[in-house]
Amino acid sequence: MTFLPGPVVVTVPASSANLGPGFDSLGLALELRDELTASVTDAGCSVDVTGEGADTLALDDSHLVVRTMRTTFEALGVPVPGLRLVCRNAVPQARGLGSSSAAIVGGVHLARALVRRGFEAMSDLDAFRLAAEVEGHPDNVAAASFGGLTVSGRDADGFFAARAPVASSVRAVVLVPPTPLSTAVARGLLPDVVPHAEAAANAGRAALLVAALAGQPSLLLTATEDQLHQSYRRPAMPESLDLVDRLRAAGHAAVVSGAGPTVLVLTFAETADVLDLAPAGWDARVLDVAADGVVARTS
Repeated sequence: MTFLPGPVVVTVPASSANLGPGFDSLGLALELRDELTASVTDAGCSVDVTGEGADTLALDDSHLVVRTMRTTFEALGVPVPGLRLVCRNAVPQARGLGSSSAAIVGGVHLARALVRRGFEAMSDLDAFRLAAEVEGHPDNVAAASFGGLTVSGRDADGFFAARAPVASSVRAVVLVPPTPLSTAVARGLLPDVVPHAEAAANAGRAALLVAALAGQPSLLLTATEDQLHQSYRRPAMPESLDLVDRLRAAGHAAVVSGAGPTVLVLTFAETADVLDLAPAGWDARVLDVAADGVVARTS
């Protein structure tokens, strides 16, 4: 296999994982996209970042997109080339909206597109599985890869994912705080063991949420109840969980987005009253569900 000169452009949606009860299994792609452009060079690595993370992300080989591209080239059995990467980031960093998954999925698909017949050598399923291996869990990666609502996990044969239907009227309100939170910190607060009754309750709510998002809005508030992870994470994001409590008391299907600290409200209705409840200094916006996952094109 040989390289194509490029440039190649991919856009990757933001994503929200867990959605309350679907811990490490449910993901929802959101129409807020990072745009990544890459081309092959003779040697070295050049990275330019604008938008979210412009002042904090690495501009060398340690950039997550670059590292993922190199992993993908190795998986395809081709020599690792020099690279030129330009990132126009719209997904907030370290806020629970899948910024790392967007970078990883984008890196896999950039590398595939820069290798002649790369899409034949690595299927979409294999690309998803590679991205999930890099990320460590599949929920955000599945949504960023395939779009819409996804159910994902891992078994003896590797990572798996399937899309589930989402009503066209579903909207996501994201309330993004100014302060980030690392996924490692949020995961570190989770216990090794939870009561069987809580696990059973979450399993039922997660199944109900799939039905609710398919077009049964009256189920949303009940379906987004969580007993498995959010309460344990309160010490790391008390403002976020307090906001979730206030929103739910007002009848809104509010949850922590991914590992937080963003708060997500799932709704079929008008959203003005939700936006009005955003604390001062938080970024509040309404996002459509992204029907498409990662999209690649030649520039």
